[in-house]
Amino acid sequence: MTIMPNKNIFDAVVIQDLCVGCGACLYSSTQNNLGMKWNKEGFLNPNPDIPELLSEENLKVCPFNPFPDKEVRTENEIAGVFLKDAPNRHQKIGRYYNTYVGYSNKYRLTSSSGGIATYLIDELLNKKIVDAVITVKEGENSFYEYSVVRSTDELLSTSKTRYFPVTLATVLEQLKNSNERFAVVGIACFIKSIRLLQFYHPDLKERIKFTIGIICGGIKSRFFAEYLSGKAGVSNKHFTQPQFRIKDHQSTASDYSFGCKDEAGALHTIKMKKVGDMWGSGMFKNNACDFCDDVTTELADISLGDAWLNPYNQDGKGTNVMVTRSKLAEDLINEGIIEKKLSVGHLDFNQFLSSQHGSFNHRQKALGYRIKLAKKKGLSIPPKRHDKEKISLDFKLVQKQRMVVRKQSLIQWPITNDSHLFDEVMFGSRDTLQKRTKINHYIRAIKRKMGI
Repeated sequence: MTIMPNKNIFDAVVIQDLCVGCGACLYSSTQNNLGMKWNKEGFLNPNPDIPELLSEENLKVCPFNPFPDKEVRTENEIAGVFLKDAPNRHQKIGRYYNTYVGYSNKYRLTSSSGGIATYLIDELLNKKIVDAVITVKEGENSFYEYSVVRSTDELLSTSKTRYFPVTLATVLEQLKNSNERFAVVGIACFIKSIRLLQFYHPDLKERIKFTIGIICGGIKSRFFAEYLSGKAGVSNKHFTQPQFRIKDHQSTASDYSFGCKDEAGALHTIKMKKVGDMWGSGMFKNNACDFCDDVTTELADISLGDAWLNPYNQDGKGTNVMVTRSKLAEDLINEGIIEKKLSVGHLDFNQFLSSQHGSFNHRQKALGYRIKLAKKKGLSIPPKRHDKEKISLDFKLVQKQRMVVRKQSLIQWPITNDSHLFDEVMFGSRDTLQKRTKINHYIRAIKRKMGI
């Protein structure tokens, strides 16, 4: 039986293991710069010593609030407020104008994928649509952190994917006390928190002019970077400048590397294919990600992801898929095409869906089963749109084992604190998951052949 928690950020979200570390709950606090702390699993959580966070007001802007107001109950209602002009709607991806595929001619080679996010930031600043952009770059107090970028000279420092916990708390003071116009770059739950801030603080509707959504496979713990540094041959206590998507222009899009520097400043790299499946396995993933059904950052003005499709995935230089959701986003993409700044064309809608097929299966199709298991443990889960679908026994076994691997990875890393020992300890559970996944894929293939 589910026990209703108190309506504050700690009882309703943090204790339920549903905090993503976005920091939106600190917007009304006078201590937002001191408001986030690392937890035992390597994620950022709000500081329990801040009494202001015990109010229901701060809970309202949390993307995993289990007690949302009816006007912002799910992404569907929120999109109805902020993206009501979008002419198309689909249950898997929300409201939209068009789907595209391609890359920025200028920023492709210096970006993790096709460089479209960097192109958009450049255009927004140059056209004076915004005065500044809130995005992730190398930080002073952490490997990476949210910062405010005001010039195109800083763009290259923001143009890489960062699989490392960050928080908006580092920029809330500037957002709150400035009259500047902003764009914000973020993953689905962070963009949702921005939309909730705009809903409850209407002045932000006028000052946040544009949002760029990054399609996300799950938030990784800081343990992920520590683990990968060891795999690359650097002490996990003495590495710097982790890079999570070093492209190989002569290979395929998926054949990228992790890299970091040792104490002497030498770069060490390792191909991620040698590390194994870090995404489908759920390794080092935040628990909240298993209760997110927003695969394609539905609340952003534009959503950007990797083109995991033939023939685009054969090009190691990188290609983006895009979903435009506002008139401004649609205009920026089309102007880029006309001005030949972008090599972009329309992407068939079903092809776009195919590019995110694995995420739809896990985060939408199997969500109801995970919610059922969570509620059996007495946990409170926010209202979800994709919670009714039934799944087969073989897929249920995959889901259960993914949860085991996810949790075990976060428990075992602080204990082993060594990449090779960690791999030994995790081998059994990862092997079980691999076998269950193969059986699931085999059964699905048979059903497809039989037309079931």
